[in-house]
Amino acid sequence: MNPDSGSAGAARTALERAAGFEVRLARAAVLGDAIAAEVAAGTPRVLVAGGDGTIARAASALAGTALELAVLPGGTLNHFARDQGIPSDPEQALAVAAAGRVRSADVGYVNGELFLNTSSIGAYVRYVRTRDRIERVVGYWLGSLAAGLRVLLDLQPITVALAVGGATQVHRAPLVFVAVGERRLGLPGLGQRVPDGARALHVVLPRGRRQARRFARAYARLDRGLPVAARALGVDAALVDRFGLVLGGGGTEVAVDGEIQQLPGRLDYRFSPGAIRVVTPADPAVS
Repeated sequence: MNPDSGSAGAARTALERAAGFEVRLARAAVLGDAIAAEVAAGTPRVLVAGGDGTIARAASALAGTALELAVLPGGTLNHFARDQGIPSDPEQALAVAAAGRVRSADVGYVNGELFLNTSSIGAYVRYVRTRDRIERVVGYWLGSLAAGLRVLLDLQPITVALAVGGATQVHRAPLVFVAVGERRLGLPGLGQRVPDGARALHVVLPRGRRQARRFARAYARLDRGLPVAARALGVDAALVDRFGLVLGGGGTEVAVDGEIQQLPGRLDYRFSPGAIRVVTPADPAVS
């Protein structure tokens, strides 16, 4: 558990009420090392309390090992936990962590950085940067709204060379969206996993500024948990196991599970099926 996280107090209270957990504090900077130590020790299962970024750090350290990952959701939206059917209620999540079933989950990598849900460049990165700056003053929800409006008013297209299977196509789009697993591309449900959908990376590029604005506006609303009207969106999309993105300049900012990283101009994405073992509800109805 990261003692600095916003959910640390609630997580600690829930753990104190539950039996069978040994609590260790690990701040974000050392979380990967702490998980790696448990892998080396042969620990069968760890519970990690936090949001998508925290869970992704833990998953990066245990991917490809036998260590089982249980999750106590502690972020704002908890996309990964929700997709796995893990309850948001702390006591229910701890019951799953102690006695749930284990199944494999797919992940993606960009230049060696693991992501559980999505990665993107362009407009969404600007949205996150703007939201993080504004929310210090007005809070997360108002910050999200203001950031969405600012980005929509000034969408900047970027030139992207998309290389798949030896062929390269050049696109001009304000946003490149990459998801682990097939996602819905219409409204409502934009960005949500398709039940029993294709296991691959889903690459999405809106066609033109107008479609990009509609896509970004809808995704920003969904990112805040708000409803959207039903409509079709004009996008180019592909389901692939591996691809490259070439952008101008020496580097670019990339959103990886909602956190911004500076990566080289050449981005290499790959799909890794069944890379982590996740503890999920034994009874799907629990979620």
